[in-house]
Amino acid sequence: MPAGKKEPTNEQEDPMAARSEPLAGSQNPANRASRHIALTETKHASKTTEFYAMIAIIAGILIAAWWIGRNGSPDLFRADRAWLYVTIVASAYMVSRGLAKSGSQDRADDTNAR
Repeated sequence: MPAGKKEPTNEQEDPMAARSEPLAGSQNPANRASRHIALTETKHASKTTEFYAMIAIIAGILIAAWWIGRNGSPDLFRADRAWLYVTIVASAYMVSRGLAKSGSQDRADDTNAR
């Protein structure tokens, strides 16, 4: 040390001193209390883009079935065909939701998770 400077004796005098206490969040995981976090892995159906896409497609099918055949032109897109397509789209959506949820467990309602 240069002459005239004394050596610091504790951490308060030397702001560059290393601290020995652990940082927040870096505690040993074994010492932390376990906590239960209620999570679901899949979104609610009305929060997915697939739901709104299905609604738009069904609306498009029904509007097209209503529109075609008006004003005396031949009805090439009959109601039975339109409802068949609506059923196929809705069924495909249900299968896709089932596949999305097949591997997930709804932990928010699980009482045996602890």
